[in-house]
Amino acid sequence: MSKILEFRATEEALNELQAKLEALKGNQNLQEELEFEQKLRQLMQEHGKTLRDINLLLDPQQAKQAAPSIKQPKQARRQREAKRYRNPYTHEIVVTKGGNQRTLKAWKEQFGAEVVDSWLEGAQQEEPLANAG
Repeated sequence: MSKILEFRATEEALNELQAKLEALKGNQNLQEELEFEQKLRQLMQEHGKTLRDINLLLDPQQAKQAAPSIKQPKQARRQREAKRYRNPYTHEIVVTKGGNQRTLKAWKEQFGAEVVDSWLEGAQQEEPLANAG
């Protein structure tokens, strides 16, 4: 678009907006709203209040609904620790954070859950042995 076409399009848009502005200035409802807003802002300033204070004063239910989300942010869940199982027959190792791992399920089906749980390596396996002795 050439600069002259851009200039004329902008000038035309400006003229349309000025016409709308003049029509709004003559609107009685707008004048009443502007007067109300001005008086309200003066009153708020006189009493040291903000729009938020006014909203909470006029709609206490909004304060009750907004308060929990502001005061108590959601806490992130603690991540599960990875568990390491070693099959004593095949020496295959499975590392998983949950019990829904395919190989681990197959082992539990084949050997039983208690036996497979005894294959758990690390501190959790050593703890029962220390209590037994």
